[in-house]
Amino acid sequence: MITFDLNCSNGHQFEGWFASSADFDAQKSSGLLACPTCNDGMIQKALSVPNVPRKGNQRPALLPSVAPAAAETVADAPANAILPPAMAELVQKLARAQSEMLDKSQWVGGNFAETARAIYYGEEPDRLIHGETSSDEAKALVEEGVGIAPLLFPVVPPSAKN
Repeated sequence: MITFDLNCSNGHQFEGWFASSADFDAQKSSGLLACPTCNDGMIQKALSVPNVPRKGNQRPALLPSVAPAAAETVADAPANAILPPAMAELVQKLARAQSEMLDKSQWVGGNFAETARAIYYGEEPDRLIHGETSSDEAKALVEEGVGIAPLLFPVVPPSAKN
């Protein structure tokens, strides 16, 4: 999945998740996209800085690092006044689900793409993994048919947990 920052002609900005850039273009040309705030159908990609981890486990300044255990803190936090109650409940459920998935998977760090390919092609035992890769590499994995999914909340390597 690829996350795009989108905006409508009324200036509202929001995120959209698509399998590829072509998927975004197809949905836009079919009139399937609308602003969640004002229902405007004039949607375009917003200018943004990619949020991709860098080598050496450094995170971009715009992306706060959250340890996997911190997802439970997010999940257990009271509903944020900014979010409607239903949305806050959904965020809490997603944070708990991601935390459970991280507990059951193996951190492979920057070797995510190579390890995912090796598992897909049967060169390594089948198992759940998580790690870091570039958006271009993630796109290449999807195009090869390797099943991957983005983490909804950012994480840091297990060695960086508090």
